[in-house]
Amino acid sequence: MSGETTLTIIGNLTADPELRYTQTGTAVTSFTIASSSRTYNKRLEQWEDGEAVFMWCSAWRDLAEHVAESLTKGTRVIATGRLRTRTYEPNDGERRTVTDMTVDEIGPSLRFATAKPQKTARTGNNGHGGGPADDPWATTGTPPMDDKPPF
Repeated sequence: MSGETTLTIIGNLTADPELRYTQTGTAVTSFTIASSSRTYNKRLEQWEDGEAVFMWCSAWRDLAEHVAESLTKGTRVIATGRLRTRTYEPNDGERRTVTDMTVDEIGPSLRFATAKPQKTARTGNNGHGGGPADDPWATTGTPPMDDKPPF
């Protein structure tokens, strides 16, 4: 969306994602990603961790369910989404401002791990086009082969 601040963060989940449902039945998962730089100190001949950043994140609808089912505490992930700043006033009366991220895409980092993605059937359009009939990758079997060029 235009005018929104987007962010990509790479880090580890600090806990298992927590899946909940709103009163209308919409799935939402919340989780925190911890990210820190790591540099090699040649003088000391050892790795040193930089200051950690903890990003509170939320994912909605099908993505929320997929995150809760697929990712666990400690998983290294790559996430991209939109930053959101909110101000609220808790019971103590002091106004607080928090910045979090609404995740649009997330997956395990394959730098130090492997993964075997498994396509799921769509449960609705969720604003992202039609169902499986519109998905060219959803076909089963071998596509017909012919000698015609693909254009």
